[in-house]
Amino acid sequence: MTRLPVLMYHNFCTEAEASKGLTLAASRFEQQLIYLRSKGYQSFFLSELTAQTALPKRSVVLTFDDVTVSQWEYALPLLVKYGFKAVFFVPFAYLGKTDAWNASLGAGGHPIMTAAQLRALDPHVIELAHHSFAHPRMATLSSKAIQQDFDQAQQVIAAEQLTVFPALAYPYGNYPRQQPVQSHFFTQLQENCIAFGFRIGNKVSRFPWSNPYVIPRIDIKGEDHLLRFRWKLRWGRLRLW
Repeated sequence: MTRLPVLMYHNFCTEAEASKGLTLAASRFEQQLIYLRSKGYQSFFLSELTAQTALPKRSVVLTFDDVTVSQWEYALPLLVKYGFKAVFFVPFAYLGKTDAWNASLGAGGHPIMTAAQLRALDPHVIELAHHSFAHPRMATLSSKAIQQDFDQAQQVIAAEQLTVFPALAYPYGNYPRQQPVQSHFFTQLQENCIAFGFRIGNKVSRFPWSNPYVIPRIDIKGEDHLLRFRWKLRWGRLRLW
Protein backbone atom coordinates (compact mmCIF):
# COMPACT_ATOMS: atom_id res chain seq x y z
CA MET A 1 0.00 0.00 0.00
CA THR A 2 1.15 3.54 -0.78
CA ARG A 3 1.22 6.42 1.69
CA LEU A 4 -1.17 9.03 0.31
CA PRO A 5 -1.44 12.28 2.28
CA VAL A 6 -4.69 14.12 1.52
CA LEU A 7 -4.12 17.77 2.47
CA MET A 8 -6.99 20.09 3.41
CA TYR A 9 -6.95 23.86 2.83
CA HIS A 10 -9.50 26.62 3.31
CA ASN A 11 -8.91 30.39 2.94
CA PHE A 12 -5.91 32.42 1.77
CA CYS A 13 -4.47 35.87 2.43
CA THR A 14 -1.47 37.98 1.47
CA GLU A 15 -0.41 39.22 4.92
CA ALA A 16 1.81 36.88 6.94
CA GLU A 17 0.44 38.26 10.22
CA ALA A 18 -3.09 37.20 9.17
CA SER A 19 -1.98 33.62 8.52
CA LYS A 20 -3.77 31.72 11.26
CA GLY A 21 -6.51 29.16 11.76
CA LEU A 22 -8.29 28.36 8.50
CA THR A 23 -6.56 31.20 6.64
CA LEU A 24 -3.12 30.57 5.15
CA ALA A 25 -0.73 33.17 3.75
CA ALA A 26 -0.13 32.69 0.03
CA SER A 27 3.62 32.92 0.66
CA ARG A 28 3.46 29.92 3.01
CA PHE A 29 1.38 27.98 0.51
CA GLU A 30 3.96 28.72 -2.16
CA GLN A 31 6.73 27.40 0.10
CA GLN A 32 4.74 24.21 0.56
CA LEU A 33 4.28 23.73 -3.18
CA ILE A 34 7.97 24.39 -3.80
CA TYR A 35 8.80 21.74 -1.22
CA LEU A 36 6.40 19.22 -2.77
CA ARG A 37 7.84 19.81 -6.22
CA SER A 38 11.45 19.62 -4.98
CA LYS A 39 10.73 16.21 -3.44
CA GLY A 40 9.06 14.89 -6.58
CA TYR A 41 5.48 14.67 -5.30
CA GLN A 42 2.80 13.99 -7.90
CA SER A 43 -0.75 15.23 -7.32
CA PHE A 44 -3.91 13.38 -8.34
CA PHE A 45 -7.54 14.10 -9.05
CA LEU A 46 -9.99 11.84 -7.23
CA SER A 47 -11.35 10.67 -10.56
CA GLU A 48 -7.89 9.34 -11.41
CA LEU A 49 -7.84 7.19 -8.27
CA THR A 50 -10.96 5.19 -9.16
CA ALA A 51 -9.00 3.14 -11.69
CA GLN A 52 -5.69 3.03 -9.81
CA THR A 53 -4.45 0.13 -7.70
CA ALA A 54 -0.93 1.51 -7.19
CA LEU A 55 0.56 4.99 -7.05
CA PRO A 56 4.04 6.50 -7.22
CA LYS A 57 5.85 6.52 -3.88
CA ARG A 58 5.50 10.29 -3.48
CA SER A 59 1.84 10.99 -4.22
CA VAL A 60 -0.46 13.60 -2.73
CA VAL A 61 -4.03 14.85 -3.04
CA LEU A 62 -4.56 18.60 -2.52
CA THR A 63 -8.09 19.48 -1.41
CA PHE A 64 -9.73 22.85 -0.82
CA ASP A 65 -12.99 23.28 1.09
CA ASP A 66 -15.68 25.91 0.43
CA VAL A 67 -14.42 27.34 -2.91
CA THR A 68 -13.74 30.76 -1.42
CA VAL A 69 -12.76 33.58 -3.75
CA SER A 70 -9.38 33.73 -1.99
CA GLN A 71 -8.64 30.27 -3.40
CA TRP A 72 -9.30 31.65 -6.88
CA GLU A 73 -7.15 34.72 -6.27
CA TYR A 74 -4.17 33.25 -4.44
CA ALA A 75 -4.08 29.44 -4.47
CA LEU A 76 -5.09 28.80 -8.09
CA PRO A 77 -2.24 30.82 -9.71
CA LEU A 78 0.29 29.00 -7.51
CA LEU A 79 -1.13 25.60 -8.40
CA VAL A 80 -0.72 26.51 -12.07
CA LYS A 81 2.77 27.93 -11.50
CA TYR A 82 4.09 24.79 -9.83
CA GLY A 83 2.16 22.24 -11.86
CA PHE A 84 -0.17 20.73 -9.26
CA LYS A 85 -3.75 19.50 -9.54
CA ALA A 86 -6.33 20.05 -6.79
CA VAL A 87 -9.86 19.15 -5.75
CA PHE A 88 -12.29 21.95 -4.84
CA PHE A 89 -15.14 20.83 -2.55
CA VAL A 90 -18.25 22.92 -3.24
CA PRO A 91 -21.06 23.92 -0.79
CA PHE A 92 -23.67 24.43 -3.49
CA ALA A 93 -26.19 26.51 -1.54
CA TYR A 94 -23.65 29.29 -1.04
CA LEU A 95 -22.37 29.97 -4.55
CA GLY A 96 -21.91 33.71 -4.98
CA LYS A 97 -22.56 34.28 -1.25
CA THR A 98 -20.37 33.97 1.85
CA ASP A 99 -19.52 31.20 4.31
CA ALA A 100 -22.48 32.06 6.54
CA TRP A 101 -22.19 28.76 8.47
CA ASN A 102 -19.08 30.20 10.18
CA ALA A 103 -20.91 33.28 11.51
CA SER A 104 -21.59 31.63 14.87
CA LEU A 105 -17.85 31.07 15.26
CA GLY A 106 -17.02 34.67 14.47
CA ALA A 107 -15.07 33.51 11.43
CA GLY A 108 -17.51 34.00 8.55
CA GLY A 109 -17.64 36.59 5.80
CA HIS A 110 -15.40 34.93 3.21
CA PRO A 111 -16.86 35.36 -0.29
CA ILE A 112 -17.55 32.13 -2.18
CA MET A 113 -17.06 31.68 -5.91
CA THR A 114 -19.96 31.99 -8.31
CA ALA A 115 -21.08 29.19 -10.59
CA ALA A 116 -19.56 31.14 -13.48
CA GLN A 117 -16.20 31.15 -11.75
CA LEU A 118 -16.42 27.41 -11.16
CA ARG A 119 -17.21 26.83 -14.83
CA ALA A 120 -14.19 28.95 -15.77
CA LEU A 121 -11.73 26.80 -13.80
CA ASP A 122 -9.28 24.83 -15.93
CA PRO A 123 -10.38 21.17 -15.67
CA HIS A 124 -6.76 20.10 -16.12
CA VAL A 125 -5.92 21.89 -12.86
CA ILE A 126 -9.10 21.77 -10.75
CA GLU A 127 -11.62 19.01 -10.18
CA LEU A 128 -14.89 19.85 -8.43
CA ALA A 129 -16.49 17.60 -5.82
CA HIS A 130 -19.22 17.77 -3.16
CA HIS A 131 -19.11 19.63 0.15
CA SER A 132 -22.89 19.14 0.58
CA PHE A 133 -25.64 21.59 -0.33
CA ALA A 134 -26.18 23.50 2.93
CA HIS A 135 -23.00 22.61 4.87
CA PRO A 136 -24.79 20.72 7.69
CA ARG A 137 -23.39 18.44 10.37
CA MET A 138 -24.42 15.22 8.72
CA ALA A 139 -24.45 13.16 11.91
CA THR A 140 -27.37 15.30 13.13
CA LEU A 141 -29.55 14.76 10.05
CA SER A 142 -32.20 12.16 9.34
CA SER A 143 -31.87 9.99 6.24
CA LYS A 144 -34.62 12.06 4.66
CA ALA A 145 -32.78 15.32 5.33
CA ILE A 146 -29.53 13.90 3.99
CA GLN A 147 -31.28 12.84 0.79
CA GLN A 148 -32.86 16.27 0.45
CA ASP A 149 -29.38 17.82 0.75
CA PHE A 150 -28.06 15.53 -2.01
CA ASP A 151 -31.07 16.29 -4.23
CA GLN A 152 -30.68 20.05 -3.81
CA ALA A 153 -26.99 19.82 -4.66
CA GLN A 154 -27.79 17.87 -7.82
CA GLN A 155 -30.34 20.48 -8.84
CA VAL A 156 -27.69 23.20 -8.65
CA ILE A 157 -25.18 21.05 -10.54
CA ALA A 158 -27.68 20.46 -13.35
CA ALA A 159 -28.96 24.04 -13.48
CA GLU A 160 -25.46 25.54 -13.52
CA GLN A 161 -24.01 22.89 -15.86
CA LEU A 162 -21.17 22.01 -13.53
CA THR A 163 -18.96 18.95 -13.88
CA VAL A 164 -18.66 17.49 -10.38
CA PHE A 165 -16.93 14.27 -9.36
CA PRO A 166 -19.04 12.18 -6.94
CA ALA A 167 -16.92 12.48 -3.81
CA LEU A 168 -17.99 14.17 -0.58
CA ALA A 169 -15.96 16.05 2.02
CA TYR A 170 -18.10 15.93 5.16
CA PRO A 171 -18.74 19.47 6.48
CA TYR A 172 -16.80 19.91 9.75
CA GLY A 173 -15.51 16.38 9.13
CA ASN A 174 -18.79 15.28 10.71
CA TYR A 175 -20.52 11.98 9.89
CA PRO A 176 -22.39 9.31 11.91
CA ARG A 177 -20.07 7.26 14.11
CA GLN A 178 -22.52 4.90 15.82
CA GLN A 179 -24.04 1.75 14.38
CA PRO A 180 -26.41 1.03 12.77
CA VAL A 181 -26.73 4.69 11.73
CA GLN A 182 -23.27 4.75 10.18
CA SER A 183 -23.96 1.72 7.98
CA HIS A 184 -27.23 3.28 6.83
CA PHE A 185 -25.38 6.51 6.03
CA PHE A 186 -22.72 4.71 3.98
CA THR A 187 -25.45 2.84 2.11
CA GLN A 188 -27.08 6.18 1.34
CA LEU A 189 -23.77 7.45 -0.04
CA GLN A 190 -23.62 4.41 -2.31
CA GLU A 191 -27.18 4.98 -3.47
CA ASN A 192 -26.20 8.53 -4.44
CA CYS A 193 -23.18 7.17 -6.35
CA ILE A 194 -20.67 8.80 -4.00
CA ALA A 195 -17.30 7.12 -4.62
CA PHE A 196 -15.31 8.60 -1.71
CA GLY A 197 -16.12 10.25 1.62
CA PHE A 198 -13.57 12.40 3.47
CA ARG A 199 -13.39 13.11 7.19
CA ILE A 200 -10.54 14.97 8.93
CA GLY A 201 -8.62 12.64 11.26
CA ASN A 202 -5.18 14.19 10.55
CA LYS A 203 -3.64 10.91 9.46
CA VAL A 204 -1.79 9.89 6.33
CA SER A 205 -4.04 7.53 4.39
CA ARG A 206 -2.92 4.29 2.77
CA PHE A 207 -3.92 3.65 -0.81
CA PRO A 208 -5.86 1.69 -2.00
CA TRP A 209 -8.33 2.89 0.63
CA SER A 210 -9.82 0.00 2.63
CA ASN A 211 -12.95 2.02 3.48
CA PRO A 212 -13.66 4.69 0.85
CA TYR A 213 -16.06 6.57 3.17
CA VAL A 214 -13.71 7.35 6.05
CA ILE A 215 -10.66 8.71 4.22
CA PRO A 216 -8.62 10.96 6.54
CA ARG A 217 -7.37 14.39 5.54
CA ILE A 218 -4.60 16.49 7.08
CA ASP A 219 -5.68 19.98 8.14
CA ILE A 220 -3.13 22.60 7.01
CA LYS A 221 -3.38 25.68 9.23
CA GLY A 222 -2.31 29.27 8.80
CA GLU A 223 0.27 28.87 11.57
CA ASP A 224 2.00 26.00 9.77
CA HIS A 225 5.54 27.09 8.89
CA LEU A 226 7.47 24.84 6.50
CA LEU A 227 8.94 22.53 9.15
CA ARG A 228 5.49 21.96 10.63
CA PHE A 229 4.08 21.33 7.13
CA ARG A 230 6.80 18.76 6.43
CA TRP A 231 6.00 16.99 9.70
CA LYS A 232 2.27 16.90 8.87
CA LEU A 233 2.99 15.63 5.36
CA ARG A 234 5.00 12.76 6.85
CA TRP A 235 3.03 11.92 9.99
CA GLY A 236 -0.31 13.73 9.89
CA ARG A 237 -0.71 14.70 13.53
CA LEU A 238 1.61 17.15 15.23
CA ARG A 239 3.52 15.78 18.19
CA LEU A 240 6.32 18.29 18.59
CA TRP A 241 4.39 21.55 18.94
